[in-house]
Amino acid sequence: MQKMKYIALLLSLCPLWVGAQYRSAAWSPDNGDGTYTNPVLYADYSDPDVCAVGEDYYLTASSFNCIPGLPILHSKDLVNWEIIGHALQVQEPRKVFDKAQHGKGVWAPSIRHHNDTLYIYWGDPDQGIFMVKAPVGEKGKVESGKWSAPMCVIAGKGMIDPCPLWDDDGRCYLVNGWANSRAGFNSVLSVRELSADGTKAIGLPRIVFDGGQLNHTAEGPKFYKREGWYWILCPAGGVEKGWQLAMRSRSVYGPYECKRVMEQGRTDINGPHQGAWVHTAFNEDWFLHFNDKGAYGRVVYLQPVDWSTGWPIMGNRGEPYARYHKPKSSSAIIVNPQENDEFNDGLGLQWQWHANYHQFYGQPTANGCYRLYTIEQPSDFRSLWDVPNLLLQKPTAPHFTATAKVRLASKEDGQRGGLVVMGRDYSALVITRQGDSFQLQRHTCKGADEGQAETRQTLATLQPSERDTIPYSPAIYLDLYLRITVSDGSVSFAYSSDNKRFHTAGEPFAMRQGKWIGAKFGFVAACDSLKASRGWLDVDWIRITKK
Repeated sequence: MQKMKYIALLLSLCPLWVGAQYRSAAWSPDNGDGTYTNPVLYADYSDPDVCAVGEDYYLTASSFNCIPGLPILHSKDLVNWEIIGHALQVQEPRKVFDKAQHGKGVWAPSIRHHNDTLYIYWGDPDQGIFMVKAPVGEKGKVESGKWSAPMCVIAGKGMIDPCPLWDDDGRCYLVNGWANSRAGFNSVLSVRELSADGTKAIGLPRIVFDGGQLNHTAEGPKFYKREGWYWILCPAGGVEKGWQLAMRSRSVYGPYECKRVMEQGRTDINGPHQGAWVHTAFNEDWFLHFNDKGAYGRVVYLQPVDWSTGWPIMGNRGEPYARYHKPKSSSAIIVNPQENDEFNDGLGLQWQWHANYHQFYGQPTANGCYRLYTIEQPSDFRSLWDVPNLLLQKPTAPHFTATAKVRLASKEDGQRGGLVVMGRDYSALVITRQGDSFQLQRHTCKGADEGQAETRQTLATLQPSERDTIPYSPAIYLDLYLRITVSDGSVSFAYSSDNKRFHTAGEPFAMRQGKWIGAKFGFVAACDSLKASRGWLDVDWIRITKK
Protein backbone atom coordinates (compact mmCIF):
# COMPACT_ATOMS: atom_id res chain seq x y z
CA MET A 1 0.00 0.00 0.00
CA GLN A 2 2.81 2.41 0.91
CA LYS A 3 4.53 1.65 -2.39
CA MET A 4 1.31 2.36 -4.32
CA LYS A 5 0.92 5.72 -2.54
CA TYR A 6 4.50 6.61 -3.45
CA ILE A 7 3.91 5.75 -7.13
CA ALA A 8 0.69 7.79 -7.11
CA LEU A 9 2.59 10.74 -5.63
CA LEU A 10 5.25 10.55 -8.35
CA LEU A 11 2.58 10.40 -11.04
CA SER A 12 0.82 13.40 -9.57
CA LEU A 13 4.05 15.40 -9.69
CA CYS A 14 4.80 14.63 -13.36
CA PRO A 15 2.56 17.37 -14.76
CA LEU A 16 4.22 19.87 -12.45
CA TRP A 17 7.64 18.89 -13.76
CA VAL A 18 6.53 19.17 -17.37
CA GLY A 19 4.89 22.51 -16.59
CA ALA A 20 8.22 23.82 -15.35
CA GLN A 21 9.47 23.91 -18.93
CA TYR A 22 9.19 27.50 -20.12
CA ARG A 23 6.91 28.08 -23.11
CA SER A 24 6.86 31.44 -24.82
CA ALA A 25 3.58 33.18 -25.49
CA ALA A 26 5.23 35.17 -28.27
CA TRP A 27 7.17 32.63 -30.39
CA SER A 28 7.47 28.85 -30.47
CA PRO A 29 8.77 27.08 -33.60
CA ASP A 30 7.17 23.73 -32.72
CA ASN A 31 3.81 23.51 -34.48
CA GLY A 32 2.68 20.57 -32.35
CA ASP A 33 1.96 18.40 -35.39
CA GLY A 34 5.42 16.99 -36.09
CA THR A 35 6.53 20.08 -38.03
CA TYR A 36 8.39 23.25 -37.14
CA THR A 37 8.43 26.79 -38.48
CA ASN A 38 11.73 28.61 -38.93
CA PRO A 39 13.44 30.28 -37.24
CA VAL A 40 13.83 27.79 -34.40
CA LEU A 41 15.37 30.62 -32.36
CA TYR A 42 13.86 34.01 -33.17
CA ALA A 43 16.63 35.74 -31.24
CA ASP A 44 20.13 37.02 -31.82
CA TYR A 45 22.24 33.89 -31.40
CA SER A 46 24.68 34.95 -34.09
CA ASP A 47 27.37 32.64 -35.49
CA PRO A 48 25.74 29.59 -33.88
CA ASP A 49 27.55 26.31 -33.42
CA VAL A 50 26.08 23.05 -32.17
CA CYS A 51 27.38 19.63 -31.18
CA ALA A 52 25.63 16.39 -30.30
CA VAL A 53 26.26 14.34 -27.18
CA GLY A 54 24.09 11.27 -27.69
CA GLU A 55 20.54 12.57 -27.90
CA ASP A 56 21.45 15.93 -26.33
CA TYR A 57 22.39 18.97 -28.37
CA TYR A 58 24.36 21.97 -27.11
CA LEU A 59 24.45 25.35 -28.85
CA THR A 60 26.65 28.36 -28.26
CA ALA A 61 26.94 31.67 -30.10
CA SER A 62 28.89 34.91 -30.29
CA SER A 63 28.44 37.18 -27.27
CA PHE A 64 30.95 39.98 -28.03
CA ASN A 65 31.03 42.43 -25.08
CA CYS A 66 27.94 41.04 -23.31
CA ILE A 67 28.44 39.26 -19.97
CA PRO A 68 27.89 36.53 -18.97
CA GLY A 69 29.11 35.39 -22.35
CA LEU A 70 29.11 32.23 -24.46
CA PRO A 71 25.47 31.26 -23.83
CA ILE A 72 24.82 27.53 -23.60
CA LEU A 73 21.48 26.31 -24.93
CA HIS A 74 20.24 22.72 -24.75
CA SER A 75 17.81 20.79 -26.92
CA LYS A 76 16.57 17.24 -27.37
CA ASP A 77 15.32 17.72 -30.93
CA LEU A 78 17.13 20.75 -32.47
CA VAL A 79 13.81 22.65 -32.51
CA ASN A 80 12.98 23.25 -28.85
CA TRP A 81 15.77 25.07 -27.00
CA GLU A 82 16.31 26.43 -23.50
CA ILE A 83 19.16 28.40 -21.95
CA ILE A 84 21.05 26.31 -19.38
CA GLY A 85 23.98 28.59 -18.58
CA HIS A 86 26.99 30.52 -19.82
CA ALA A 87 30.57 29.37 -20.25
CA LEU A 88 32.18 32.78 -19.65
CA GLN A 89 31.53 34.87 -16.54
CA VAL A 90 34.27 37.50 -16.89
CA GLN A 91 36.18 38.85 -19.88
CA GLU A 92 39.86 39.61 -19.39
CA PRO A 93 41.65 41.90 -19.11
CA ARG A 94 39.26 43.54 -16.67
CA LYS A 95 40.68 47.00 -17.31
CA VAL A 96 39.42 46.66 -20.89
CA PHE A 97 36.15 44.78 -20.51
CA ASP A 98 34.91 46.51 -17.36
CA LYS A 99 33.86 49.15 -19.90
CA ALA A 100 31.42 48.63 -22.73
CA GLN A 101 33.45 47.40 -25.72
CA HIS A 102 30.91 47.17 -28.51
CA GLY A 103 31.74 44.58 -31.15
CA LYS A 104 34.81 43.33 -29.29
CA GLY A 105 35.35 40.24 -27.16
CA VAL A 106 33.85 36.86 -28.12
CA TRP A 107 33.58 36.34 -31.90
CA ALA A 108 32.12 33.22 -33.57
CA PRO A 109 32.78 30.31 -31.17
CA SER A 110 32.81 26.59 -31.93
CA ILE A 111 31.67 23.86 -29.53
CA ARG A 112 32.93 20.27 -29.72
CA HIS A 113 32.61 17.04 -27.72
CA HIS A 114 35.83 15.09 -27.19
CA ASN A 115 36.84 12.57 -24.50
CA ASP A 116 33.72 13.20 -22.34
CA THR A 117 34.43 16.93 -22.40
CA LEU A 118 32.83 19.88 -24.13
CA TYR A 119 35.29 22.38 -25.60
CA ILE A 120 34.49 25.90 -26.78
CA TYR A 121 37.02 27.85 -28.86
CA TRP A 122 36.60 31.47 -29.93
CA GLY A 123 38.62 34.29 -31.38
CA ASP A 124 39.07 37.67 -29.74
CA PRO A 125 40.37 39.66 -32.74
CA ASP A 126 42.51 41.87 -30.49
CA GLN A 127 44.02 39.18 -28.25
CA GLY A 128 44.01 35.73 -29.80
CA ILE A 129 42.28 32.36 -29.72
CA PHE A 130 40.84 31.15 -26.42
CA MET A 131 39.33 27.95 -25.08
CA VAL A 132 37.15 26.83 -22.17
CA LYS A 133 36.02 23.31 -21.36
CA ALA A 134 33.60 21.44 -19.12
CA PRO A 135 33.10 17.75 -18.27
CA VAL A 136 30.05 15.98 -19.61
CA GLY A 137 28.30 14.01 -16.86
CA GLU A 138 26.05 10.99 -17.02
CA LYS A 139 23.40 10.93 -19.75
CA GLY A 140 25.08 13.75 -21.62
CA LYS A 141 24.48 16.46 -19.02
CA VAL A 142 26.72 19.47 -18.55
CA GLU A 143 26.74 20.76 -14.99
CA SER A 144 26.31 24.49 -14.48
CA GLY A 145 29.37 26.22 -13.10
CA LYS A 146 31.81 23.56 -14.33
CA TRP A 147 33.36 25.56 -17.15
CA SER A 148 37.08 26.17 -16.81
CA ALA A 149 38.75 29.56 -16.79
CA PRO A 150 39.60 30.83 -20.30
CA MET A 151 42.94 29.66 -21.68
CA CYS A 152 44.81 31.51 -24.43
CA VAL A 153 45.67 28.88 -27.03
CA ILE A 154 47.28 31.23 -29.57
CA ALA A 155 48.09 34.85 -28.76
CA GLY A 156 47.94 37.52 -31.44
CA LYS A 157 45.68 39.85 -33.41
CA GLY A 158 43.44 39.15 -36.36
CA MET A 159 42.58 35.48 -35.80
CA ILE A 160 38.82 34.79 -35.68
CA ASP A 161 36.29 31.98 -35.95
CA PRO A 162 38.45 29.03 -34.80
CA CYS A 163 37.24 25.43 -34.86
CA PRO A 164 39.14 22.31 -33.73
CA LEU A 165 39.11 18.82 -35.22
CA TRP A 166 40.41 15.78 -33.36
CA ASP A 167 41.47 13.28 -36.01
CA ASP A 168 41.17 9.49 -35.83
CA ASP A 169 44.78 9.18 -34.67
CA GLY A 170 44.26 11.63 -31.77
CA ARG A 171 46.03 14.58 -33.39
CA CYS A 172 44.28 17.92 -33.17
CA TYR A 173 43.98 20.59 -35.86
CA LEU A 174 42.49 24.07 -35.86
CA VAL A 175 40.99 26.06 -38.71
CA ASN A 176 40.44 29.82 -38.43
CA GLY A 177 39.52 32.89 -40.44
CA TRP A 178 41.04 36.36 -40.41
CA ALA A 179 39.66 39.82 -39.62
CA ASN A 180 40.72 42.39 -42.19
CA SER A 181 40.32 45.17 -39.62
CA ARG A 182 43.19 43.67 -37.58
CA ALA A 183 45.17 41.42 -39.93
CA GLY A 184 44.95 43.47 -43.13
CA PHE A 185 43.49 40.53 -45.11
CA ASN A 186 40.40 38.32 -45.04
CA SER A 187 38.50 35.69 -47.07
CA VAL A 188 41.34 33.31 -46.15
CA LEU A 189 41.11 30.12 -44.06
CA SER A 190 44.17 28.66 -42.34
CA VAL A 191 44.84 25.29 -40.65
CA ARG A 192 47.51 24.50 -38.08
CA GLU A 193 48.17 21.63 -35.70
CA LEU A 194 47.49 21.92 -31.98
CA SER A 195 48.76 19.73 -29.19
CA ALA A 196 46.64 16.63 -28.70
CA ASP A 197 44.94 18.22 -25.69
CA GLY A 198 44.03 21.27 -27.77
CA THR A 199 45.79 23.77 -25.51
CA LYS A 200 48.56 25.18 -27.72
CA ALA A 201 49.76 25.43 -31.32
CA ILE A 202 52.57 23.04 -32.30
CA GLY A 203 52.50 23.85 -36.01
CA LEU A 204 52.51 26.95 -38.15
CA PRO A 205 49.39 28.05 -40.09
CA ARG A 206 48.88 27.06 -43.70
CA ILE A 207 46.38 28.69 -46.05
CA VAL A 208 43.94 26.02 -47.20
CA PHE A 209 41.38 28.29 -48.92
CA ASP A 210 41.36 31.78 -50.42
CA GLY A 211 37.90 32.96 -51.37
CA GLY A 212 39.21 35.80 -53.51
CA GLN A 213 36.50 37.65 -55.42
CA LEU A 214 34.35 34.63 -56.22
CA ASN A 215 33.81 33.71 -52.58
CA HIS A 216 34.75 36.92 -50.81
CA THR A 217 34.29 37.21 -47.03
CA ALA A 218 34.87 33.50 -46.52
CA GLU A 219 34.90 33.14 -42.71
CA GLY A 220 33.25 31.26 -39.85
CA PRO A 221 34.71 27.84 -40.81
CA LYS A 222 33.60 24.63 -39.10
CA PHE A 223 35.87 21.55 -39.29
CA TYR A 224 34.61 17.94 -39.65
CA LYS A 225 35.69 14.52 -40.87
CA ARG A 226 33.29 12.18 -42.66
CA GLU A 227 34.01 8.92 -44.46
CA GLY A 228 37.70 9.69 -44.87
CA TRP A 229 37.15 13.24 -46.13
CA TYR A 230 38.14 16.38 -44.27
CA TRP A 231 35.31 18.89 -44.53
CA ILE A 232 35.28 22.65 -43.94
CA LEU A 233 31.86 24.30 -44.00
CA CYS A 234 31.88 28.09 -44.14
CA PRO A 235 29.87 31.09 -45.30
CA ALA A 236 30.93 33.56 -47.96
CA GLY A 237 29.51 36.65 -49.59
CA GLY A 238 28.73 38.65 -46.45
CA VAL A 239 26.11 38.51 -43.73
CA GLU A 240 23.05 39.85 -45.54
CA LYS A 241 23.46 38.40 -49.04
CA GLY A 242 25.90 35.53 -48.68
CA TRP A 243 25.75 31.79 -49.22
CA GLN A 244 26.97 28.55 -47.64
CA LEU A 245 30.07 26.71 -48.90
CA ALA A 246 31.24 23.16 -48.36
CA MET A 247 34.78 22.06 -49.18
CA ARG A 248 36.49 18.71 -48.93
CA SER A 249 39.95 17.17 -49.17
CA ARG A 250 41.66 13.86 -48.47
CA SER A 251 44.38 15.82 -46.65
CA VAL A 252 43.81 18.06 -43.65
CA TYR A 253 45.97 20.72 -45.35
CA GLY A 254 44.21 20.47 -48.72
CA PRO A 255 43.92 21.29 -51.50
CA TYR A 256 40.15 21.54 -50.98
CA GLU A 257 37.53 21.40 -53.71
CA CYS A 258 34.57 23.70 -53.04
CA LYS A 259 30.82 23.93 -53.81
CA ARG A 260 27.92 26.16 -52.86
CA VAL A 261 25.44 24.04 -50.93
CA MET A 262 22.83 26.63 -49.87
CA GLU A 263 21.78 30.14 -50.91
CA GLN A 264 18.67 32.30 -50.86
CA GLY A 265 17.47 31.34 -54.31
CA ARG A 266 13.75 31.98 -54.77
CA THR A 267 13.06 32.27 -51.03
CA ASP A 268 12.81 35.36 -48.85
CA ILE A 269 15.43 33.99 -46.43
CA ASN A 270 18.47 36.17 -47.11
CA GLY A 271 22.06 35.21 -46.36
CA PRO A 272 21.36 31.64 -45.19
CA HIS A 273 24.76 30.56 -43.93
CA GLN A 274 27.27 30.12 -41.05
CA GLY A 275 26.34 27.45 -38.61
CA ALA A 276 26.67 23.81 -37.64
CA TRP A 277 26.24 20.43 -39.27
CA VAL A 278 24.84 17.87 -36.82
CA HIS A 279 24.67 14.10 -37.34
CA THR A 280 22.10 12.80 -34.85
CA ALA A 281 21.76 9.60 -32.85
CA PHE A 282 18.86 8.76 -35.18
CA ASN A 283 21.16 8.78 -38.25
CA GLU A 284 19.82 12.06 -39.61
CA ASP A 285 21.77 15.11 -40.77
CA TRP A 286 20.81 18.71 -40.07
CA PHE A 287 22.29 22.18 -40.42
CA LEU A 288 21.61 25.14 -38.14
CA HIS A 289 22.45 28.53 -39.62
CA PHE A 290 21.72 32.18 -39.06
CA ASN A 291 19.64 34.65 -41.04
CA ASP A 292 20.08 38.39 -40.61
CA LYS A 293 16.90 40.09 -39.35
CA GLY A 294 18.21 43.62 -39.02
CA ALA A 295 17.24 45.08 -35.66
CA TYR A 296 16.43 41.60 -34.31
CA GLY A 297 19.97 40.40 -35.03
CA ARG A 298 20.91 37.04 -36.51
CA VAL A 299 18.28 34.42 -35.79
CA VAL A 300 18.68 30.65 -36.10
CA TYR A 301 17.16 28.39 -38.78
CA LEU A 302 17.21 24.59 -39.10
CA GLN A 303 17.58 22.76 -42.42
CA PRO A 304 17.78 19.08 -43.39
CA VAL A 305 21.00 17.91 -45.06
CA ASP A 306 21.12 15.46 -47.96
CA TRP A 307 24.46 13.65 -48.45
CA SER A 308 23.30 11.39 -51.31
CA THR A 309 25.50 13.18 -53.86
CA GLY A 310 28.54 13.04 -51.63
CA TRP A 311 28.07 16.72 -50.79
CA PRO A 312 25.96 18.20 -47.98
CA ILE A 313 23.08 19.74 -49.95
CA MET A 314 21.04 21.77 -47.45
CA GLY A 315 17.35 22.60 -47.27
CA ASN A 316 15.20 22.13 -50.37
CA ARG A 317 17.88 21.27 -52.96
CA GLY A 318 20.06 24.09 -51.71
CA GLU A 319 17.38 26.63 -50.79
CA PRO A 320 16.25 27.08 -47.18
CA TYR A 321 12.92 25.75 -45.93
CA ALA A 322 10.62 28.02 -43.95
CA ARG A 323 8.73 24.99 -42.57
CA TYR A 324 9.67 21.31 -42.40
CA HIS A 325 9.12 18.14 -40.42
CA LYS A 326 10.95 17.87 -37.09
CA PRO A 327 14.06 15.74 -36.56
CA LYS A 328 13.53 12.32 -35.05
CA SER A 329 13.72 12.47 -31.26
CA SER A 330 12.69 10.55 -28.16
CA SER A 331 11.40 13.79 -26.62
CA ALA A 332 8.05 15.50 -27.16
CA ILE A 333 8.63 18.41 -24.75
CA ILE A 334 7.98 21.89 -26.12
CA VAL A 335 10.29 24.41 -24.48
CA ASN A 336 11.59 27.87 -25.41
CA PRO A 337 14.37 30.18 -24.19
CA GLN A 338 13.45 32.02 -21.02
CA GLU A 339 11.93 35.52 -21.28
CA ASN A 340 9.79 36.15 -18.18
CA ASP A 341 11.44 36.74 -14.84
CA GLU A 342 9.86 36.98 -11.39
CA PHE A 343 13.33 37.56 -9.84
CA ASN A 344 12.55 35.15 -7.00
CA ASP A 345 15.87 33.35 -7.42
CA GLY A 346 18.31 35.98 -8.65
CA LEU A 347 18.63 36.76 -12.34
CA GLY A 348 17.25 34.51 -15.04
CA LEU A 349 19.71 33.11 -17.56
CA GLN A 350 18.44 35.39 -20.34
CA TRP A 351 20.03 38.51 -18.83
CA GLN A 352 23.39 40.02 -19.76
CA TRP A 353 25.25 43.18 -18.82
CA HIS A 354 26.91 45.41 -21.42
CA ALA A 355 30.31 44.83 -19.74
CA ASN A 356 31.78 42.84 -16.85
CA TYR A 357 29.44 42.78 -13.87
CA HIS A 358 30.23 44.86 -10.78
CA GLN A 359 28.42 44.28 -7.49
CA PHE A 360 27.43 47.97 -7.33
CA TYR A 361 25.35 47.52 -10.50
CA GLY A 362 22.71 45.32 -8.93
CA GLN A 363 21.89 42.44 -6.63
CA PRO A 364 18.90 40.20 -5.95
CA THR A 365 16.90 40.95 -2.82
CA ALA A 366 15.26 38.74 -0.21
CA ASN A 367 11.77 39.93 -1.20
CA GLY A 368 11.85 38.66 -4.78
CA CYS A 369 13.05 41.77 -6.60
CA TYR A 370 16.21 42.58 -8.47
CA ARG A 371 17.71 45.87 -7.30
CA LEU A 372 19.60 48.07 -9.75
CA TYR A 373 21.52 50.92 -8.13
CA THR A 374 21.68 54.38 -9.71
CA ILE A 375 25.23 54.41 -11.03
CA GLU A 376 26.76 57.83 -11.65
CA GLN A 377 27.35 58.88 -15.22
CA PRO A 378 30.66 60.46 -16.30
CA SER A 379 30.86 64.24 -16.44
CA ASP A 380 31.11 64.11 -20.25
CA PHE A 381 28.08 61.80 -20.58
CA ARG A 382 26.36 61.95 -23.95
CA SER A 383 24.41 58.68 -24.20
CA LEU A 384 23.96 55.18 -22.82
CA TRP A 385 26.25 53.76 -25.51
CA ASP A 386 29.23 53.71 -23.15
CA VAL A 387 27.32 52.71 -20.01
CA PRO A 388 28.27 49.25 -18.68
CA ASN A 389 25.45 48.72 -16.15
CA LEU A 390 22.64 48.03 -18.63
CA LEU A 391 20.78 44.82 -17.77
CA LEU A 392 19.38 43.51 -21.05
CA GLN A 393 17.92 40.50 -22.81
CA LYS A 394 17.33 39.60 -26.46
CA PRO A 395 13.97 40.03 -28.18
CA THR A 396 12.73 36.51 -28.94
CA ALA A 397 9.82 37.20 -31.30
CA PRO A 398 8.88 39.65 -34.05
CA HIS A 399 5.80 40.80 -32.12
CA PHE A 400 5.52 40.91 -28.33
CA THR A 401 4.65 43.02 -25.31
CA ALA A 402 6.94 43.26 -22.27
CA THR A 403 5.49 44.64 -19.03
CA ALA A 404 7.58 45.28 -15.90
CA LYS A 405 6.55 46.20 -12.37
CA VAL A 406 9.14 48.56 -10.89
CA ARG A 407 9.72 50.80 -7.86
CA LEU A 408 12.14 53.71 -8.03
CA ALA A 409 13.62 54.80 -4.70
CA SER A 410 15.32 58.17 -5.05
CA LYS A 411 17.32 60.07 -2.45
CA GLU A 412 18.51 62.96 -4.61
CA ASP A 413 17.48 64.92 -7.68
CA GLY A 414 18.46 63.31 -10.95
CA GLN A 415 18.37 59.70 -9.73
CA ARG A 416 16.45 57.70 -12.30
CA GLY A 417 15.60 54.30 -13.70
CA GLY A 418 13.41 52.62 -16.25
CA LEU A 419 12.92 50.44 -19.28
CA VAL A 420 15.22 50.79 -22.30
CA VAL A 421 15.40 49.43 -25.86
CA MET A 422 19.10 49.56 -26.67
CA GLY A 423 21.06 49.63 -29.91
CA ARG A 424 22.94 52.07 -32.13
CA ASP A 425 19.78 54.11 -31.65
CA TYR A 426 17.94 53.72 -28.37
CA SER A 427 14.98 54.95 -26.40
CA ALA A 428 14.04 54.56 -22.73
CA LEU A 429 11.01 55.26 -20.58
CA VAL A 430 12.59 56.66 -17.42
CA ILE A 431 11.35 57.83 -14.00
CA THR A 432 13.49 60.75 -12.77
CA ARG A 433 13.32 62.56 -9.44
CA GLN A 434 12.86 66.30 -9.72
CA GLY A 435 12.44 68.11 -6.42
CA ASP A 436 9.72 66.49 -4.32
CA SER A 437 8.11 64.62 -7.20
CA PHE A 438 8.97 62.47 -10.22
CA GLN A 439 9.06 63.18 -13.91
CA LEU A 440 8.24 60.50 -16.43
CA GLN A 441 10.60 61.01 -19.36
CA ARG A 442 11.60 59.53 -22.71
CA HIS A 443 15.36 59.50 -23.22
CA THR A 444 16.19 58.91 -26.90
CA CYS A 445 19.37 58.91 -28.94
CA LYS A 446 19.79 58.55 -32.69
CA GLY A 447 23.35 57.63 -33.64
CA ALA A 448 24.56 56.74 -30.16
CA ASP A 449 27.41 54.73 -31.72
CA GLU A 450 28.53 57.90 -33.53
CA GLY A 451 28.75 59.99 -30.36
CA GLN A 452 25.42 61.76 -30.66
CA ALA A 453 23.84 63.07 -27.43
CA GLU A 454 20.53 61.79 -26.10
CA THR A 455 17.45 64.02 -25.94
CA ARG A 456 15.02 64.06 -23.03
CA GLN A 457 11.29 64.67 -23.21
CA THR A 458 9.16 65.08 -20.08
CA LEU A 459 5.77 63.40 -20.45
CA ALA A 460 4.19 63.72 -17.01
CA THR A 461 4.80 64.72 -13.41
CA LEU A 462 3.95 61.98 -10.92
CA GLN A 463 3.60 62.16 -7.18
CA PRO A 464 5.43 59.68 -4.94
CA SER A 465 3.70 56.48 -3.87
CA GLU A 466 5.51 56.64 -0.53
CA ARG A 467 7.91 58.86 1.42
CA ASP A 468 10.43 58.06 4.14
CA THR A 469 9.58 59.70 7.45
CA ILE A 470 12.96 59.24 9.10
CA PRO A 471 15.35 62.21 8.80
CA TYR A 472 18.47 60.17 7.89
CA SER A 473 18.99 59.79 4.14
CA PRO A 474 15.27 59.95 3.28
CA ALA A 475 13.95 58.66 -0.04
CA ILE A 476 10.76 59.09 -2.03
CA TYR A 477 9.32 56.14 -3.91
CA LEU A 478 7.25 55.62 -7.03
CA ASP A 479 5.57 52.34 -8.01
CA LEU A 480 4.81 52.02 -11.70
CA TYR A 481 4.21 49.52 -14.49
CA LEU A 482 6.32 50.14 -17.60
CA ARG A 483 5.57 48.53 -20.95
CA ILE A 484 7.00 48.18 -24.44
CA THR A 485 5.07 46.75 -27.38
CA VAL A 486 7.22 45.62 -30.32
CA SER A 487 5.89 44.93 -33.80
CA ASP A 488 8.19 44.42 -36.78
CA GLY A 489 10.85 46.59 -35.16
CA SER A 490 8.52 49.45 -34.13
CA VAL A 491 8.45 50.04 -30.36
CA SER A 492 5.65 51.75 -28.45
CA PHE A 493 6.07 52.74 -24.79
CA ALA A 494 3.33 52.94 -22.14
CA TYR A 495 2.90 53.20 -18.36
CA SER A 496 0.28 52.46 -15.73
CA SER A 497 -0.23 52.89 -12.01
CA ASP A 498 -2.47 49.81 -11.66
CA ASN A 499 -1.47 47.43 -14.50
CA LYS A 500 -4.94 47.88 -15.97
CA ARG A 501 -5.16 51.25 -17.68
CA PHE A 502 -2.03 52.07 -19.68
CA HIS A 503 -1.15 55.48 -21.04
CA THR A 504 0.87 56.01 -24.21
CA ALA A 505 4.31 57.43 -23.42
CA GLY A 506 5.62 59.38 -26.40
CA GLU A 507 5.99 58.54 -30.06
CA PRO A 508 6.87 55.07 -31.45
CA PHE A 509 10.57 54.30 -31.82
CA ALA A 510 12.30 52.34 -34.59
CA MET A 511 14.37 49.59 -32.99
CA ARG A 512 17.94 49.41 -34.33
CA GLN A 513 20.64 46.77 -33.90
CA GLY A 514 23.85 47.27 -31.93
CA LYS A 515 27.36 46.55 -33.17
CA TRP A 516 27.32 42.93 -34.40
CA ILE A 517 24.35 42.23 -32.11
CA GLY A 518 20.61 42.79 -32.35
CA ALA A 519 18.76 45.38 -30.33
CA LYS A 520 18.11 44.39 -26.71
CA PHE A 521 15.69 45.53 -24.04
CA GLY A 522 15.85 45.72 -20.27
CA PHE A 523 16.65 48.11 -17.47
CA VAL A 524 18.82 51.10 -16.68
CA ALA A 525 19.41 52.90 -13.37
CA ALA A 526 21.59 56.03 -13.24
CA CYS A 527 22.27 59.43 -11.74
CA ASP A 528 24.22 62.46 -12.89
CA SER A 529 26.64 62.27 -9.97
CA LEU A 530 26.94 60.49 -6.63
CA LYS A 531 26.62 63.19 -3.98
CA ALA A 532 25.72 61.01 -0.99
CA SER A 533 23.69 57.78 -1.23
CA ARG A 534 22.58 55.87 -4.29
CA GLY A 535 18.95 55.40 -5.14
CA TRP A 536 17.72 52.22 -6.75
CA LEU A 537 15.27 50.61 -9.13
CA ASP A 538 13.62 47.50 -7.74
CA VAL A 539 12.27 45.30 -10.55
CA ASP A 540 9.57 43.02 -9.17
CA TRP A 541 8.90 41.17 -12.40
CA ILE A 542 8.88 41.36 -16.19
CA ARG A 543 6.45 39.32 -18.31
CA ILE A 544 6.38 38.75 -22.05
CA THR A 545 3.06 38.27 -23.81
CA LYS A 546 1.77 38.32 -27.36
CA LYS A 547 1.35 41.76 -28.86
